[in-house]
Amino acid sequence: MVASSLRRHVEAVVVGAGIAGAMTALYLRRAGLSVKLVDAWDPGHARAASAGTHRLIRSTHGTDELYTLWSREARLRWMELSQRLGRRLYYESGVVVLAAEGHSEWEDATQVTFSNLGIPFFIVPPHELPIRLPVVNPRGIAYGLWEPESGFIMSRKALVATVGLFRSEGGEFELGEVETDESERPTLNGKPIQADLVVMACGAWMRKLFPRTLGRLLTIVRQDVILVSPSAGDTRYDWRNMPGWIDHGYPAYGVPAVEGHGFKAAFAWHHATMDIDRSDRVTDPSTVARCRRYLATRFPELADSVITDQKVCQIVNTPDRHFIIDRHPDHENLVLVTGGSGHLYKHGPVVGEFVAGFALNKHGTNQRFRLDHPRTASSPSDDPQ
Repeated sequence: MVASSLRRHVEAVVVGAGIAGAMTALYLRRAGLSVKLVDAWDPGHARAASAGTHRLIRSTHGTDELYTLWSREARLRWMELSQRLGRRLYYESGVVVLAAEGHSEWEDATQVTFSNLGIPFFIVPPHELPIRLPVVNPRGIAYGLWEPESGFIMSRKALVATVGLFRSEGGEFELGEVETDESERPTLNGKPIQADLVVMACGAWMRKLFPRTLGRLLTIVRQDVILVSPSAGDTRYDWRNMPGWIDHGYPAYGVPAVEGHGFKAAFAWHHATMDIDRSDRVTDPSTVARCRRYLATRFPELADSVITDQKVCQIVNTPDRHFIIDRHPDHENLVLVTGGSGHLYKHGPVVGEFVAGFALNKHGTNQRFRLDHPRTASSPSDDPQ
């Protein structure tokens, strides 16, 4: 059994240096294992889903208490990591969810969950929106659900910092090409990976690596993001004055201006598929036009602002938006981690510890994360990021 061998000095290999893999490698190393982290490119490379400028951290998950609590715990760990490294990785700007008139069921349910769990929030009624959010056109908004103890993580910086911390604590990082053979056992540079434990956390590439096991469970979609520059000297869109925001009526979301980056605006990813290996990471012109139309509606003063940056990210979805964290059905020492569905990054430290504990047989996986869990399509409105 894996459990008995892992009580001794072992080698663990984690493939994929995104946030799930990096955090898993860190927690395996802290459990006393010799750990090698492998990726095809350097941490935070331009193709990585974890390599964007920033990610929202919010606990709004409707009735789902598990993700709500994981988000709260992850926020504390991101703050601890920032303090330990002496770098600003997390910004507590707050996050406001703009509930659409006639379609606020998810926000209504989140209020109940927050109240039950003692999570701070307040409601901004329509007549207060112009005061609280003067840059926002409140048309079509029923109310704002404001979570003050939330914000955003500087995603690429935090990922690179996590890998650096892993290496400083004795972990090893290696560049290499990982594939799988006909039995879906992974190989590194053409040779079988020799390790007591292998964790595969390769994001959207998991569908290609494990076509038999994961092919029917994963869909890869494209997420285009643009950042625009407010007018010179205009601080209203700065993180000190503007929260992160989610606008379910469109659906759209964004992050305020920070560290010289512009104001981020993006649309939730529902239909645009992409080829993970061949698609250029260049924003589609139609997305830019759509985003400008949205800005003209919700943030009218930014409608014609200069675009200062653009990002293209791939998101790997499961039908029900729950992660997959389970052992390969044919290989007991092989753990699969995938299905981030647009909301894994913020949970990163908690996911890493959970995966490490599961891999070491300290606990089982959650039923929702199992490969054989019945997965029916859910509304994508829960997790725009």
